Formats: sequence, C-alpha cells, structure tokens
Amino acid sequence: MFRTAVRRAAEPKIPFNIYTNPYRATRLWPPDFSKIDKKQQFRLERKYKRRAKLKWARPRWTKFVKVAQLSSIVFITVYAVLFLDWNAQSNPEHKPFEGIRSWFFGLTGSMWTKDQVRRKSEPEVAPPEAVSSSAPSTVVR
Repeated sequence: MFRTAVRRAAEPKIPFNIYTNPYRATRLWPPDFSKIDKKQQFRLERKYKRRAKLKWARPRWTKFVKVAQLSSIVFITVYAVLFLDWNAQSNPEHKPFEGIRSWFFGLTGSMWTKDQVRRKSEPEVAPPEAVSSSAPSTVVR
C-alpha cells in the first residue's frame, strides 16, 4: 500500500490540457440560452440557484449570527427594564417597570449581602445521662 503511494508521489504530474482530457463533458457549459426553450432555462436557473445556495451556505456563521442577535436583544431588554434610569428621560411621578424592578430586587436583594437572613439551625439536644438502676443516685449541689 505504501509502495504505490510512494510511486505515485514520485511520478511527474501530467499537465492538464482541456483537449486531451479523457473525461469529456457531455454538455456544453454554460449553455446558449437563446437556443433553449423557456422551460429548460427555468430548470437550469433553478438548479444553478440551488447549487449556489448550497455552496455558499455557512451554517456555523448563520448560527453564530442568530445567537448574537438573540443575546443582544435579551441583554438590551433586561438592561432597559431593570437598570436603565427612566426618571431622567420621562415623568418622575410615573416610574415604568417599577413593579418588575421591586419584585426582582426583592428576590435578589439579600443574595450577596452580609446581612443575609438565615434559617436558624435546630438547637443541639444534650444526650440523656446514663442512670444505673442498681446504685442509688445522689445529687450533690
């Protein structure tokens, strides 16, 4: 297997010539559109468009662009609702999104502060003292 690969690599490359090509094309390309009928023109155009679309399709790039668009829209919406100072731009008596802001910061307000409200742990119960039934117990105070 490796000997044939080495032999092929050592052979000189034959220059490509369209007139001596053993694999001749069956059709002339591009076809002369003035000589073919409208139906065949439409078929060729549709085939060309489909092949061009497949060749230039970039699924990773398309996915990246969609994710970037969605994340920027979500970021701007969250920023506008939770953090943007609407009072400087509008009526100070009417605060938009105040209900949502108070609810959100009520949930997350004490999350990262030192004065967290913690659940009290249950007091430790002292184990009962061992009492022997044979010896009388005297309590000395």
